[in-house]
Amino acid sequence: MIRVLLVEPMNLLRGALTATLSLEEDFEVVADLGALDPAPDMARAVSPDVAVVNVALLTGDGLNTIARLTAEQPDCAVLALARPDESALLSRAFELGIGGVVGTQAAPCELVRGIRRLARGERVIDASLAVAMVAAPRSPLSQRELSVLSVAASGVPSTEVAAELHLSTGTVRNYISAILRKTGARNRLEAVRLAEGAGWL
Repeated sequence: MIRVLLVEPMNLLRGALTATLSLEEDFEVVADLGALDPAPDMARAVSPDVAVVNVALLTGDGLNTIARLTAEQPDCAVLALARPDESALLSRAFELGIGGVVGTQAAPCELVRGIRRLARGERVIDASLAVAMVAAPRSPLSQRELSVLSVAASGVPSTEVAAELHLSTGTVRNYISAILRKTGARNRLEAVRLAEGAGWL
């Protein structure tokens, strides 16, 4: 029996996926969640073999949450559901250990097949999404610049960004200037939106 944890924010879609997967004799949907935050704790409680996660949830803290899930539950493979325009976000997710991706336009049988393959320890990558990932723009920002932008995304002033990252305020201002120059953004807010939209944050 393949135990599945489903994480999908849209109630209607989550219900449809749960119903579809439950029709498979070798599947058991052990939990379905509308948010990613509780997923690591739920996975610890129900011990899933595969977690099916909407990749749109892997922005901001979502990437940290999925990294925690894969670290704490090494026997639970993660399958992301994604659209072609989410390819940059997928690239980050693969770096954090997801095992596969299926497009949201895929037929239900393809999702079922992907879950079975992941449960066997195979890698699953939707061909159309693989092409989109290769074509996706890479982040022009360094890891440190991404860290600064990530903290700045909460709207705090440069002094608080500096305090959290143990940097001087002048250094943070220099990083933000570099971020604006590299992204072509007019201000921090626009830079955050660009980075989140591209899947860099």
